Amino acid sequence: MHEITLIQTIAYGLAFALFFALIAKRLGLQPLVGYLVAGIAIGPHAPGFVGDIKIASQLGELGVILLMFAVGLHFRLKDLLAVRSIAIPGAVGQSLAAAICGVVLANLVGWDLNGGLVLGIATSVASTVVLVKVLIDNNVVDSPQGHVAIGWLLVEDIITILVLVLLPILAVTKTGDLSFTKAIALAALKFSLLCVIVMVAGGKLIPKLLTQVARLRSQELFTLTVLVLSISIAAFSYLVFGTSMALGAFLAGMVVGQSSVSHQAASDILPMRDAFAVLFFVAAGMLFDYRVLIDYPWLTLGVLFIVLVVKPLTAFLIVFFFGYPLKIGLTVAAALAQIGEFSFILAEVGKQLKLMPDYGQTVLIASAIVSISLNSYVFKKFLSLEPLLMQAAPIRRWLDRKAAYVMAGATDPLGVAGGSSSRGVAIIVGYGIVGRTVAKVFAEMRVEVLVIEMNINTVFELQAKGIRVVFGDAVRKDILESAGLDRANYLILTMSSIETTMAILQSARGVARPIPTFVRCHYERDRNHLANAGASAVASEEVLVAGAMAENVLSLTMTSKFKIRKEVQRIQAELNLGAIVT
Repeated sequence: MHEITLIQTIAYGLAFALFFALIAKRLGLQPLVGYLVAGIAIGPHAPGFVGDIKIASQLGELGVILLMFAVGLHFRLKDLLAVRSIAIPGAVGQSLAAAICGVVLANLVGWDLNGGLVLGIATSVASTVVLVKVLIDNNVVDSPQGHVAIGWLLVEDIITILVLVLLPILAVTKTGDLSFTKAIALAALKFSLLCVIVMVAGGKLIPKLLTQVARLRSQELFTLTVLVLSISIAAFSYLVFGTSMALGAFLAGMVVGQSSVSHQAASDILPMRDAFAVLFFVAAGMLFDYRVLIDYPWLTLGVLFIVLVVKPLTAFLIVFFFGYPLKIGLTVAAALAQIGEFSFILAEVGKQLKLMPDYGQTVLIASAIVSISLNSYVFKKFLSLEPLLMQAAPIRRWLDRKAAYVMAGATDPLGVAGGSSSRGVAIIVGYGIVGRTVAKVFAEMRVEVLVIEMNINTVFELQAKGIRVVFGDAVRKDILESAGLDRANYLILTMSSIETTMAILQSARGVARPIPTFVRCHYERDRNHLANAGASAVASEEVLVAGAMAENVLSLTMTSKFKIRKEVQRIQAELNLGAIVT
């Protein structure tokens, strides 16, 4: 029998991840907790099947690459600028507080300064997955406090990227091979060259490559191209410039994110990112050694103290000092009281560079499991404190004084008010003859139009005309989310394929509330199926053809256009088709 260690590790890893994630979900916890527990279950320190930790780690590295590529794809400077007045000083201040506490804690247990810095920064950055999920679960993701929390996390991500650049510098200076000044200069040179190659040269070539592949109208080739770009650029940055693969993947994502096909690229990478991210968490769990908790209990409790007390308290005090509402401070503090994927990435890189003891990663894994498990509970408890805190007279007076300063000269200081048309927004899927006609009608109604289109040439044409357009397959939920279906007033599906239309209607139900939805179909027999799937009105091609042919035949014997129109309407009434004849 031939060797199947790789397949075995993937099979057991995913199977255990699914099993424990389902249990975690039933208990009201994040699936991420289940993935970590799955890793512990198949790790070398648990009885039963033991996965190959080297293979799992390499699979987990793919998860890191795809995670960081996705972060780069969704990085938008405007999102940060909208809340920069609080997100930037807040995230920097909180990260600094966590880093100082990490250094102090590490010093108490006998670590050096480098290990303390890695530990402190690793505890400062929260999990994107957990933060967004808790905001969505509590219906605050599109609120001012939700925007601040996401902007805050974006700054933390940027800090993490900078730390990934600096860690190799700490490693070479620790060994004495280079002085700190020379190491900084060399790293800056390598980083600059990498940015120039990826962002400048790649910024010109990669969008053109993706555009040419998109013109082939092959979903498989487009997905393969995105995958090749993410992994190859990450490997290139590591092999040629000695930077982390996570950094290379982030830069690759930023370049692809600037192209016209970024939404579809993000949609295509999502399933692979999720699958390998699961293996990344499983691989992290496999490194967990329960004996570390017995040997270093105070270190574990110290990390938990930083994550659950220092971080949220610092975040709350910063928001409070800047004079923003208590709800924003409590939301940000609670949402960031956890650690996750970026903490593991930093810990793994720090361990590989021998900046931090191996057991430090185990401590972070244990802290992540606890903090993620408690986060939903912590979030609700923190928000319940708002009425109690508002009863304190000093707090009210402070907020009243600061509110005038914060709001002075700014009608929307958090940049979240938005400015949508009073007549609403219509999303049109497909911009052929039908789509163009419907778009003109909506324009006359002063309804804003956004088009979802798979033809890249049409996308460029619409962009040149100033019409909002998203390149992507509307069957994907994330494409509908990117188009803003949850804020739209109308949805128009112009394709005639019943299978595609049904799939989009199903995806739409999972993204937004029911809105007026207009679709078409080939055959009249499909009308009821589409109506049951959520279509408000269905235009049957059989109806249109029947009406047109009847009108042509009647024109041979009738000269009165009024009589022809009445006869066509009668025919349609008898057939009970309900189409609108023009």
